Amino acid sequence: MSAQRDRSDHLLFLDTGSTSFTEFVQSYAPGLLPARFEAAGPIGDMIPHATTIVAATFDGGVVMAGDRRATAGNYISQKDMDKVFRTDDYSCMGIAGTASTGIEMARLYCVELEHYEKREGRTLSVEGKANRLATMIRGNLPLAMQGMVVVPLFAAYDIDGAAGRIFSYDVGGGPYEQKRYAAIGSGSLFARGALKKLYREGATADQTVLACVQALYDAADDDSATGGPDVTRKIWPLVAVIDDEGFRRLSDAEVEGYVRQVLDARMEDPDGPTAPLR
Repeated sequence: MSAQRDRSDHLLFLDTGSTSFTEFVQSYAPGLLPARFEAAGPIGDMIPHATTIVAATFDGGVVMAGDRRATAGNYISQKDMDKVFRTDDYSCMGIAGTASTGIEMARLYCVELEHYEKREGRTLSVEGKANRLATMIRGNLPLAMQGMVVVPLFAAYDIDGAAGRIFSYDVGGGPYEQKRYAAIGSGSLFARGALKKLYREGATADQTVLACVQALYDAADDDSATGGPDVTRKIWPLVAVIDDEGFRRLSDAEVEGYVRQVLDARMEDPDGPTAPLR
């Protein structure tokens, strides 16, 4: 009997019956998934939150950047948090909201995409990736209603279209494709306003990275939950570029170069570059 059960388990793992890793684990060993407990009451303010993420397309790809600050109420709980995650060779996601839940979601989503690729022998389309993430966000809705909200930003390079694409979400998981640029988090209002003035069609990757760093600086200038560049501790924004060569996270030295350029210009003009009037 034991041998038959071992053989049955072995066959199950060879053919999971689902392209979704999460659905497979839910049916076979739900205890291995992150707990979906019911909180006793609203607890969102007591848990560290991630803040501002920006993304913008350029001619042949997409840039995503995030600040490094996490807050718990009026406290700065983390000065060097990672909020931008590689999800596969041609996509990434940034998290805003409850930090622990967001990191957990990013890691599980990465496994979800890898599971699909191994089982089907091909990658999901960009729309498929965006919809899979939407399903995971929807699954977090009970906790979101109690203050543990996670609303990510998803960016990918579309190999077929040879272009970068950006998707934002609402708390219920609805995916919305954004044209040109997008921002999420507490400083998103200010970051999006900056990108509206600085974004240029046909810009290079370098120009788009610089625009994103400028946008994060403006967000930190007006939003206390968004962290600006920390020169003394050498804590810089996280910046990722995705193009036809795949995902690449810029090194600290590379990002420092962009930040120094922004800081030098802000010494002359604290409010940053302006868009020409037409």
